Order: sequence, then structure tokens, then C-alpha cells
Amino acid sequence: MKKNNVFNNQTKEIFQNLSTQKVLFIVLFICCLFPFISPPLALLLGLFTALFTGHPYLHLNHKVTHILLQFSVVGLGFGMNAGTALKAGKEGFIFTVISIFSVLILGYIFGKILKINKVTSFLISVGTAICGGSAIAAVSPVINAKEKQISVALGTIFILNSIALIIFPIIGHQLNLSQSQFGLWCAIAIQDTSSVVGAASKFGNEALQIATTVKLTRALWIIPIAFFSSIAFKSKNSKIKIPYFIGLFVIAILLNTYIPFFQGIGSYIVKGSKIGMTLTLFLIGAGLSKEVLSTVGFKPILQGVILWVLIAIPSLLAILYL
Repeated sequence: MKKNNVFNNQTKEIFQNLSTQKVLFIVLFICCLFPFISPPLALLLGLFTALFTGHPYLHLNHKVTHILLQFSVVGLGFGMNAGTALKAGKEGFIFTVISIFSVLILGYIFGKILKINKVTSFLISVGTAICGGSAIAAVSPVINAKEKQISVALGTIFILNSIALIIFPIIGHQLNLSQSQFGLWCAIAIQDTSSVVGAASKFGNEALQIATTVKLTRALWIIPIAFFSSIAFKSKNSKIKIPYFIGLFVIAILLNTYIPFFQGIGSYIVKGSKIGMTLTLFLIGAGLSKEVLSTVGFKPILQGVILWVLIAIPSLLAILYL
């Protein structure tokens, strides 16, 4: 009897500590584990949470999102073939080089025109040019960016990514883009890796493979850009964060291509990774609190939109007609 009473008391204590806010967050998080919740819907559920109930575990959000994104991306490698990945990487290389340097140059120009803080403007440009939040996180310590500057840049990128995740598949279907065309366009024109994967997975498996490969090839540019950033901003003794998970992604592709055991379980790992990516997008949406949105301001958003349009439209035209 005493054991039952102790158990009942502990159960009551747990439920008393669980507020309505926490219960709703946990329920929505669990819903994202099921296939009826698509990546765009997961993001919208996260935004609903952020704006109407609040994120009860906001202090953990960035770290969990970062880890979950990396694990999910590596897992997607178990659904790819080395030959196909290499071909996709080669096809996207020229687009990658041209788009990265175009965005950085245009970002500098519009940052000056709009009179945006130099560091904030550069972080938005780097996030747009390479791979969103990952690029901002890698370059920020190199140029000694302050917390508010990082928050504004991340907020700008994540707001635009939320829009891209929803509208890109619609545009792709309206223009009758092929799987390869859409995958390449996503990797070039959508800033953050999570939204690239979310949009491409909505379009099709081939689009997902091409988009992920090209985007992660693009992410390798973090290393040289971070190095030159330290020179441009005259930052001494700053460490460059190398995206090691990209190496694990390549290893996953090689294992899936050449080792039969991983070919057998690869589909299950990929399914788990897609769920992980859906959860990542939910957490990204949930992290866009009212405070983050109010911090961003009009000018950084305007710069982000201008750069986004200037990379999205020309890249789409080039993919369609070149």
C-alpha cells in the first residue's frame, strides 16, 4: 500500500510540474514523429508554439536543434549513392562559386546602402551565401560578433527560411521543375540546410538527394570564407569552426554504396533522419519567439529579402535555360 501511495504522490507531483504550456509543447513535438506531419507543417506548428504559447525549453533549443540537424543530415547519407552524389556535386559547383561570391559582394553593397551594422550585414550575407545558421555560427566567433548581432542575423535567416520552405515546392510544381532542377535550385536559393532538406523532401526523393549533396558541398566554403573573414575584420587568435559532420555525411554515402549491410538498413536510417529533420524544423519554428522577431528589425529583413530575390530568380532562370 505504501509503495502505491508513493507512486501516486510522485505521479501527482509530475503532473503538477507540467504546465499547460509544457504539455502542449510535448504533444506537438510527439506529433512531429508521425508521417502525417510534413516539414512545412512542423515549422508552422513550431511558429504557432512560439507566438501563442511560448517555448518552455527555449534555453535548450539552439543546442538541441544544432545536434539534431547534424545527426539527421548524416543519416540522409545512408540513402545516397557515391556516383550520384559526386555527379550532383560537380553539376552544382559552378553555380555554388558564382552565387556565393555574388551574394557576398551584393550583401556588402546593400549593407552600406541600408546603413546596417557592418558585422550584422556580413553575417546575413554569409548565411544567405553558404548555409544559413551553420555559416553564421561558424563565422561569428571569427569576426568577434556580439550576441545581438548574431541574434538579428539568425532571426533574419530563419524567418526567410520559414517562408521558403512553404513557397518553394509550390513554385516548383507550378513551373513543372524536374526533380534534379528543383533539388539544385533549393540548394542554391534556400539559405539554411534544414529548410533545403525540408523543401526538397516535399518535392521528391531525387530532389532531396541532389539538394542535400549540393548544399553540403556548398557548406565546405565555410572554411575559406571564415579564414578570409578573420583577415577582413582583423580578428586575431580566433578559431575557425570546421563542419566535421560533412565528413560523416560522406562516410555514410560510402558505406551505403559499398557495404551491403548498410544498404540493407539504409532505408530505415533515412526514415529516421527525415523524422529528425521534421523535428528540427519544429524546434526552429518554436525558437522564433516574439522577442527574436522584434529584435530583427526592418532593415536586416530587407537586406535578407533583397539578397534572397537576387539569388533565387537568376539561379532559377539559369537552371531552366542554361
